[in-house]
Amino acid sequence: MMALIIGSLACVTWVYLLAARGGFWRATVRDGAAATIPSAGFGWPRVVAVVPARDEADVVGGSIGSLLRQDYRGEFSVIVVDDHSIDDTVAMAQNAAVAAEASGRMIVLAAPSLPDGWTGKLWALHHGVTHALSSTKPPDYVLLTDADIHHAVDTLTELVLRAARDHTVLTSLMARLRCKSAGERAMIPAFIFFFQMLYPFAWVNRPERATAAAAGGCMLVHRQSLQAAGGLAAIRGELIDDCALARLLKRRGPIWLGLTERVQSVRAYPSVAAIRPMIVRSAYAQLGFSAWWLALTALAMAVAYLAPPVLVLSGGGAPRLLGALAWVQMAVAFQPTLQFYRVSPWWGLALPAIAGVYLLLTLESAYRHMRGSGGEWKGRIHWRTSRR
Repeated sequence: MMALIIGSLACVTWVYLLAARGGFWRATVRDGAAATIPSAGFGWPRVVAVVPARDEADVVGGSIGSLLRQDYRGEFSVIVVDDHSIDDTVAMAQNAAVAAEASGRMIVLAAPSLPDGWTGKLWALHHGVTHALSSTKPPDYVLLTDADIHHAVDTLTELVLRAARDHTVLTSLMARLRCKSAGERAMIPAFIFFFQMLYPFAWVNRPERATAAAAGGCMLVHRQSLQAAGGLAAIRGELIDDCALARLLKRRGPIWLGLTERVQSVRAYPSVAAIRPMIVRSAYAQLGFSAWWLALTALAMAVAYLAPPVLVLSGGGAPRLLGALAWVQMAVAFQPTLQFYRVSPWWGLALPAIAGVYLLLTLESAYRHMRGSGGEWKGRIHWRTSRR
């Protein structure tokens, strides 16, 4: 009887996810073709990109080069905030500016010492944004991006035109993560799939819905809206800074988030072990540091992902049939994301095992936070912070 109940719950869960969760699994919310150029009277806004960088010598040059080569008709400059790097991050950024013949449009700032109550990335971003706003001609928009992100030459134009057309206060593109190694093929598409499940992009983009999310690798922020919301200081202690910023700004106006191939992360993860810190750092924060949410999440994942193959391989009769149906549904749901990342559709059948790994890493994340060593990233440990 219990097996029949679990199998039924798994099937009902996947029917709901496929039919009533904003169509997240279709992965159809994308930036598409470049937006139409407005009439001749359109005034191209001033934009400043802020790039926090901590020990990013191996990737920052490509990122800065791609920014400085933007085919953008308005005023555009770049601020790199060196977050106490001990490698050649600054030199590589400066070399990239020279190579792009754009040294006059880039400056490097040294981040001050990290104060209590701030996470490292937000403090570096805050320092860069504050510098940009102190100008006699402050920018109309701030582009927040990462040191491992490469932008196509029309990325900024697309972002600005979409923001102008839709009057968005935050316009974000989910960077296409590197997906070459076996570990990346196993974990990266699932990461995007789970993110879209948590934050269906169609819901994020509807002003009447409370769902808010963004992708930290590429966020165009309306400067006046950011200031009116209290600036980055309003989310100073957040580990998942991009989604916290989206929640903050959606109170001020529409936001937009979509998949893209214009913006790509070049950070390499050669194995599952290399991906582990990225997940462990923030998984428990995603649950609001709540043991109850952790228990509920573990139970839900066990029913939705782990139970179906167990029922198929060890059950019989109706429970086996229900387990097979649920397994097929999740494999089908995973296909559009796998296609986007150009990996084999057979990975769809492995989703239960992949979900099991994510569950274990979430439990590890909770354990580390409870032990006071959560949020570790590049030598920093951030103390537990409650979600606002």
